Amino acid sequence: MSQPMKATETPLFTAAKDRISCYQLSDTSPVRDSRIHEIVGFAVKHTPSSFNVQSARAVILLKDEHKALWDLADDVAKATVPEAHEKMLAKMIQGFRAAYGTILLLEDQDSLESLRAKYALFGHLVPEWSEASSGMHQYLIWTALQLEGLGCNLQHFNFMPEFTDAVRERWDLPKTWELKSQLVFGAPSDGRMVRKRERTYLPLEGRSLAPYLRPDSVNLNSDADDPSDAGRTAYQLSPGQGVG
Repeated sequence: MSQPMKATETPLFTAAKDRISCYQLSDTSPVRDSRIHEIVGFAVKHTPSSFNVQSARAVILLKDEHKALWDLADDVAKATVPEAHEKMLAKMIQGFRAAYGTILLLEDQDSLESLRAKYALFGHLVPEWSEASSGMHQYLIWTALQLEGLGCNLQHFNFMPEFTDAVRERWDLPKTWELKSQLVFGAPSDGRMVRKRERTYLPLEGRSLAPYLRPDSVNLNSDADDPSDAGRTAYQLSPGQGVG
């Protein structure tokens, strides 16, 4: 019997806490390509979307196709933002190019326009819903790939419209697919999945509220690893006190 894969057996909160941005990546992968496809397909199928519109789209680029993406990014940046390319983008792009693959995350605007037309009362919120759903897709894929031993970092080179246009043309993507992000991944080049610097956290007071609880009934800065504290991030608002 085959053993369960790490992305299907690790507790959710542990995976969320351990997820990091990893930039020192190699052009190798500890898992087969089909496993990467499985993870992306699972996320696209099961991640929520408003009214189940299912507007998320993903394009998986591995090996030479991945390198072609970042060669294209380099050409576009050099031509459109030459000063930024020289100062920082060229080095960044070479780091991304050295990885194993990139997943393009996109949103289908035709699906969203249909949703907007069907629910006119909420139509002005459709772009926000789209961004929220896309973020959930990005996060789930990122976290799952890391559990399989792949370091990841999330990029937004669609800040250059010319890059978006070039990507659409190079991979013959529908014009209605709007590029949102690029998830770069590969085995860590030093073999380690460790945070380079300590992650800091703002106090939870004022960030996670439950006005119905007494202030002394919760530990606002508890670690979710303690089951007795999990989910108890709240404090009491005084009568007439607003949130703002």
